[in-house]
Order: sequence, then structure tokens, then C-alpha cells
Amino acid sequence: MARLLIGRTANGFIVYIQVMKRSSFLSLALSAVSGLALPFSSYARHRSGKRMEKGFFVAAGKDRFDKSLALFDGDTFYCKVSTKDTDGDVYMFESTRQKKGGPPLHYHYDQDEWWYVLQGEFLIKVGDQLYNAKAGDSAFGPRRVPHTFSKISEGEAKMLIFFTPAGKMEESFIARSEGLTNNMTNEQRKEFSKAHGVEIVGPPLTLLKQ
Repeated sequence: MARLLIGRTANGFIVYIQVMKRSSFLSLALSAVSGLALPFSSYARHRSGKRMEKGFFVAAGKDRFDKSLALFDGDTFYCKVSTKDTDGDVYMFESTRQKKGGPPLHYHYDQDEWWYVLQGEFLIKVGDQLYNAKAGDSAFGPRRVPHTFSKISEGEAKMLIFFTPAGKMEESFIARSEGLTNNMTNEQRKEFSKAHGVEIVGPPLTLLKQ
């Protein structure tokens, strides 16, 4: 309970002061802190408290760990900045694609995604917007906004793909490259995607690659 104190200043003004008991004040303060922490709880679950303390160099056409990932019907992913390099802040890789097509329409629960085209031509859809992206073009997809993309040019195409925070995207791609989803049904693949922070909500733009 709060107490009301009444006093008088040197100028004759009456002052009303509400005094809270210490226990009530502490309860209120702790509630406020807990409320502020809620938006960060999901992000904090993927943090280890460890990150790189030195810079590093990755040569053109090389993978951060010299172990590129082969997946999605002929695609090759070259890690440039790993999830563990930044304690989950960033994951960035170069995607080299030989065949046309792309992923189904989807969104990420917690990740923003950015695409930068290095070579070839892509269609990129974010929300209701459709972009025709060529070398030097980029597009941004906010978290929880449905998006997809598709390679539409002939020959080899390349793009940089950037996630922040990293979430479980790198983990997901490694599992796929090891064949974990090869014999899954469509429903099982959807559940696998959900477990890695991705919700499938529609078909691909052109050809499906999975």
C-alpha cells in the first residue's frame, strides 16, 4: 500500500507526496524490467556469448571453412560469415546457382534477409512487390514478410544472401546438404522449416528447388 504525506514548503505551498512501501516499489520495478526483456528473449536463446576476436579473410570462390554446401538441386553455398563468427548476429553466404528456379514463398519468424546479385538475373518477391534483379542490384526482406526469389537467367548465377540475426539458417542448410530432408514428405519438410524459423506460405515464383 502507498502512504500519502502532506507537507508545506517555505513559500507556504501545500505538497502532497505519495510514498510506496519498499516491497511494492521492488515488485513494480521487476515487472517493468521483465516487460522490457520480452522482445529480446527469442533472440537471446540463440546466443552463446562467444564471438570472433580477430578478423579473417575469405578468397573469391572459397568457403569460410573450405567446406561449401551442395544443396537445392545443383546450388552451391559458400559461407562468408558464419553464425558462430558473430555470436548469432549475422550469417552471410554466396549462393552459386546453375539451374533456374527457387524456394517456395515463405517468411522468417525472426530474421531479416538481404539479397545482392553478383551475376545473372533473378526475380525477387517481397510482400506484394516483384523486383527484376541483375548484377549490382539488391533487395531487402523484413522478418515475417512473405518473400521468395527465382533464378531466371541462363548459365551460372550468383548472389550474396545475408541474414540478421542468423537464427538457425546455417544449421538448416548444413542439414539439407547432408541429405536429412531427402526422403521427407512435403509436410515433414514444412515442419523441418518451422523448427528452423521458416514458415512456408505459398508456391515458388517459377520452378521449385528443394
